[in-house]
Order: sequence, then C-alpha cells, then structure tokens
Amino acid sequence: MVEQSCRRHRQIALKVCPAWPSFFMHIAHLSARFCDDASYLNGYTTDTIRRYRSNLKLFCKQTKIENLEEVTPERVRSFFFEGRSHRHWTASTFITYRKTLQVFFRWCMKQHYLSANPIDDIEKPRLEKRIPEKLTREEAERLLELIDNYPWGSTFLRRRNHALFATLVFAGLRKGELLNLKFTDVDLANSTLYVRQGKGRKDRMVPMCRRLADSLERYLAERQRTRKTCPEFFASLTMNTGFTASGFKHLLDVVVQGFGRRFGAHKLRHTFATLMLEGGCDIFSLSQMMGHSDIKTTTIYLTASAQHLRAQIGKHPLNGLL
Repeated sequence: MVEQSCRRHRQIALKVCPAWPSFFMHIAHLSARFCDDASYLNGYTTDTIRRYRSNLKLFCKQTKIENLEEVTPERVRSFFFEGRSHRHWTASTFITYRKTLQVFFRWCMKQHYLSANPIDDIEKPRLEKRIPEKLTREEAERLLELIDNYPWGSTFLRRRNHALFATLVFAGLRKGELLNLKFTDVDLANSTLYVRQGKGRKDRMVPMCRRLADSLERYLAERQRTRKTCPEFFASLTMNTGFTASGFKHLLDVVVQGFGRRFGAHKLRHTFATLMLEGGCDIFSLSQMMGHSDIKTTTIYLTASAQHLRAQIGKHPLNGLL
C-alpha cells in the first residue's frame, strides 16, 4: 500500500513538464519569476512579495527540495507536519505557508510546469480566536510622552518619530500602510489620511483627530525646514528618501527598550481599535477605518474591550427594576 502511494507520488512528480530543461525547473529560478509576475502583473505589495520569497526559501531549506520534479504531496505534507509538531507553528503561521505554496504551485500549473497542485489535499487548520493584545489607555499616553521627551538628537527626529507613533495610535494603520503614505495622502486641511492600496489592494479614507493632526503639522513644518522633497510623507533623516522598514524596526527597538514592554505596530493597531470602541465608535465605522473586508474581523475587538462590554451590559432593560 505504501509502495503504491509512493509510486503515485512519483508519477505526479514525473508529470512535471519533462520537456523543460532542469535549470528552468529549479525552484529558486521559478520563485524569482513567480515573484516578478506577482509584483508587476498582479500588483501584489512589496510586503507580500517579500513574504512569498521568504516562505518559499524556507520550504526549500526544510524539505531539501531544489527542483520542481522533486515535489510530491508526501513531502509537502511532511513539511506542514514538521512545522506543527516540531516547530510549534500556530494555525495562523500554518495558513500563511499554505497560502504561499498554494499560490506558487497554482502559478506553476498555469505555466504548464505542474499538472496538479500538491497543496490541494492540505486542509487548513481552524484559527484560534484570541483576544488581541493591546496597550491600555494609560500606556498609550505614556508611550507618546516617552517619544516626545526622548533625547533623539534633533528636532526632525523628535517630530517625525512622534508623528509615526501618533499615526499608529490615532489612526490604526498597518506598518506597511504607514511607511507607504505619500505626501499627497495627508490632507491636513480636511483632517484626512488617504490609505492607497492597503491590504487587499483597497483604498480607504481615515479621519484624523485633533491630536494626530497637531503631531503631523509639527512634523510637516520640520520636514519643510529640512527641505525634504521625497514623495513619501515620512522621510529619512540623512537622505531625501522615504523612511524604510529596516529603519522603523531599529526605531521600534529603541522605543521598546525605553518603554519597558514589547509591542509592535500591529499591537498599536489593536490599541486604536479597542480605544475607539471604548470611546463609543460604532462597529461599522471602525471596520471602515481599519480597512477590514469583513465586519466579522472587527467584531473581535468587542471582546478585547472590557470597558465596552461593561457599558453594554448596563443597557439590560431589567437592570433598573431591582
């Protein structure tokens, strides 16, 4: 039985386009072409392409597969089994790798390099529904105060860094959306941020509160004083270019060390959502501002806000009859 199964797997692998030279079947070569197509033809974001490259590289490293003809359903299944049992992947990590390989092998099929998608038989695990981690209102205030008072060495850095974190706390942008903001996307006259090509390649509009607008105005004045003319809104200190992901990572490490608690950009996004609900924002409006394609994604923040839940339970019609 096992021998028949292995023979079937080998037959699937042998159906991998025998007419193509082995060089063209090398996964590193195919991965580069796949990412180029995904970027230039399908318009996938830079972060998505980077994740695809990294995931495919890890897949090849862990399975020791170099050429497409070596791919079998058995080896693919073993990759996911090892990830869950030995590397302790969460369901979310499992789904991320599955999605990458599914899209890559589907592309291989369209190129007629592969006759079947070995991911089709890999079932997705059920996602664990966890309450999003966030900062409290007091911690968010302390964070912004820390950044404003930190000895950055220049007014430009103090203004820019405060504006960066204020945008995360008061607008809930994703890290990629934050760094991709263009100068023309910030409309201070109408207190509006325009997020272009966010997750799912969707545009959206996010209104600014007064405190965020004030922070951005102070940074903008310093940006103009230092003659930054790059199209990106958040600029580098030493060059007339946009602030990079690696620069933000280094900045975050500095801030976390001073703050005394680990957090990332996404935790500040969770903080924004939870504080908005606690302030009385309705779930539909919050979903629009967050850029969620499904309002069900937004409802998880209802469970994250104990204050919001306590306020709602007080609305029980029999509550005041005792």
